[in-house]
This record gives sequence, C-alpha cells and structure tokens, in this order.
Amino acid sequence: MPTADTDTPLYTRPAELLQRLIRFDTTNPPGNEAACIGYIRDVLAEAGISSTIVARDPTRPNLVARLAGHGNAPPLLLYGHVDVVTTSGQQWSHPPFAGDIADGAVWGRGALDMKGGIAMMLAAFLRAAAEDTALPGDVIFAALSDEENWGDDGARFLVEEHADLFQGVRYALGELGGFTAHIAAQRFYPIMVAEKQGVAITATVRGPGGHGSLPMRGGAMAKTGQLLQRLDQHRLPPHIPTVTRLMIEGIADALPPQIGELIRPLLDPAHTDATLDLLGAQGATFDPLLHNTVNATMVRGGEKANVIPSEIVVQLDGRMLPGSTPDEMLAELRQLAGDLAEFSAGRSDPIAAEPDMALFDTLAAILREADPDGTPIPLLLSGCTDGRYFSRLGIQTYGFLPMNLPADFAMPELIHAADERVPVEAVHFGTEAIYQALCRFQ
Repeated sequence: MPTADTDTPLYTRPAELLQRLIRFDTTNPPGNEAACIGYIRDVLAEAGISSTIVARDPTRPNLVARLAGHGNAPPLLLYGHVDVVTTSGQQWSHPPFAGDIADGAVWGRGALDMKGGIAMMLAAFLRAAAEDTALPGDVIFAALSDEENWGDDGARFLVEEHADLFQGVRYALGELGGFTAHIAAQRFYPIMVAEKQGVAITATVRGPGGHGSLPMRGGAMAKTGQLLQRLDQHRLPPHIPTVTRLMIEGIADALPPQIGELIRPLLDPAHTDATLDLLGAQGATFDPLLHNTVNATMVRGGEKANVIPSEIVVQLDGRMLPGSTPDEMLAELRQLAGDLAEFSAGRSDPIAAEPDMALFDTLAAILREADPDGTPIPLLLSGCTDGRYFSRLGIQTYGFLPMNLPADFAMPELIHAADERVPVEAVHFGTEAIYQALCRFQ
C-alpha cells in the first residue's frame, strides 16, 4: 500500500502524484498499464474508497470508482488514460520515466498527455472524499488504458461491455482543454466541447508496370508524387462548425477591435482560406478547425528494385469535422486528386454534430474566478479522445484539465514530444479548478 512522504494528505500534493504515475512505463504499444492502475487502486483503497477493475486483457485494465452525492444532479464522470506514446528516438533533458522536478516543472512522458490530468482528477476526487464534500450528485472516477491506440481495451471496452457503470451520466470531464492560450497578449482558456473524428483512408494509385531498365512516364510512382504534392499544397474545402464559430467569435470579442476584425473573416467560407494565409503562423491554430484534413502517413509499393510497380498504396490519417461523414470526406479528396487515385474509407468512430453546452457556463465561471483576466472559450479539438466512445452513451465530454501556463510555455508542441513537462503550479491550479467543478456541477 502507498504511504505518504510527508504529514500532509496526498491529495494536497498532486505534483507528487504525477511523479509517481510517470514512473510507470505505460508506453503504448504494448501499454502494460496494470501496475499503474494497481497503484491508483491502492491509493484509493488507502483513502477508504473501493474501486472496480474491469479488463478485456489482464495487462490492460481499467479502474472505476464512485463517490456518493446528494442526488440533486446526474452523476458526473471524471476520466482519463494512463497509457502514453513512445519516447523512441527522442533526446530528453531528463529521463522520460523518472518524474523529475526541475525548473519548477514535472518532467516526463505523460506529464501533459495525460498523467498530469489523471493526477489532478485523482487529487480532487481524494479531497472530496476526505473532506466529505457535499457533492450535487455521484462522482465517478475512471482511469483507462489504451487511449493512444484506438481505445479498444479501454473506453470502447467499457462502453460496449460495462455501460452499467455509467448509468445516468450526462456530463464528463476529460482531456484536453482548460489550459492557457495566449493570443495577442490576451489570456484565453479553451474548454474542449467537441472533437474531430478520425477516419482511416486508403489511396490506391495505379499505373503501368514494367522492367526497371525502361523509361516509364506517368507510372504509379509518378502519380503518387503528384498526389502527395496536391495534398501538401491544397486545403480541402472550408466548413464552419458551431463550436469553431463560437470559439472565433469569443476570441474576436475579447481582443482589441482592430485585431478582432482581422480574424472574423475566418467565419465566411468565401474568405476563410485567404484569411488563414494572411494570419500566417497564428492561422495554423484555426486551420484544422475549419477543414477536414488528411496527412499521408504510410506508403507501400514495389517488391523488387528492377520491377516498376503497377500499384502504390498510400495510407492517410483523416480527421473530420463534427457533422462530416466519411463519404463527404472521400468526395472532397476525389475533387482534389482527380483521377490520380482511388480512395476508400476504413475505420471511423461517429460523433455528435452539435455539443451539449449546458455545463460550459459553470466551468467558465470557475476559470474566471481563478484568473479574472482570462477569457474562457469553447474549443473544437483537432484530434480525437475517448470522448467519442462515451458519447455513444449520451455523455457530453468537456475537456477540462485547467493549467495556468506562462506565455512562453509551448504546450501543444510538447505533447508527444521530447522534454514533455508541466509546471508544478499549473498542476495545483488544475486540481483546485476540478475540485470546484465537483462542488458545482448540476
């Protein structure tokens, strides 16, 4: 059983909790999250909180615990994943699984994505139990495996096989949002309320084959090069999802008028792309929130050096805006690529086109109180999370892992990268904000 290093309760030391979590190497694949989940189970047990462990694969378990509330609100779900991505090939200033504290930050793989969030949630959950907090409704805490690789052993397994554990839940807090974003010297706190949908797309390029000694023009290799160039040099058509509109309007309203008016044309599809080009590097933030996107990630073709292949297969990582469908995505790609390739869509996980925003004002008020100079705004996440699975149960996820980050802290660039870290102060800030959410949800 875990023991505290000091006389203060563990829930008051979320940065220490994060250090301990980082020290479990849960790189996915293979994951091996069992030891980390077991540690969380023991922390809860020491606090007198029972938990349930369920697993499709014993090495990839999931934990669910519950605190009883007053029954004045539906249960609130806190969830996050303990698996992390690889550190292979990266050069780190501190060992990625040491959990070192240096320069005021906790360093290590998962500090941001998302063992930092798990530490905040767990600390807030433990505090609510220790202080016998008057919770409006039950609070459920879930620590999951396998988010970084489709979630089949984690959230998907729970939703498909153990939906009863989440009976009555309407709202959840998960990744990724609530962190400080600085735009034109203004502080914003984007709260994630929607996410893009991933879809695996295959582009098949065909052309004449032949002997490698004979010149070949217009073959599959050349057409593949043309396809990749078009994908690199052109955007798919612009769309204006509701969440993106609310986000951009919120930013424009908070900025000085002369700056705000520069970004409002993003919301006019006739001017979206030209405005993104005008904004330059700043426009990169908004670009994936206004388009379906694809990136080529794998290319396969050819079997011998002296044989010109007649078929090349390109795997594309597609990300669709809320409300888009794989068929619409394929139509946009065909319009861009012409007859260079045949496209087909594989696995995707449908999500709701419009979010339920009813809890947004409560979460925004918490952040305004914590930082009166900051402006909460809704966020459409350009990636995808386990929220897509919980949405099948009618659960609206809010990405709410608040972090008050300094202006020079390159948060998005550190996720999945070398030297991933989070300021200790930000971990405490987020823990308090999540605890306030437990007191106020409705």
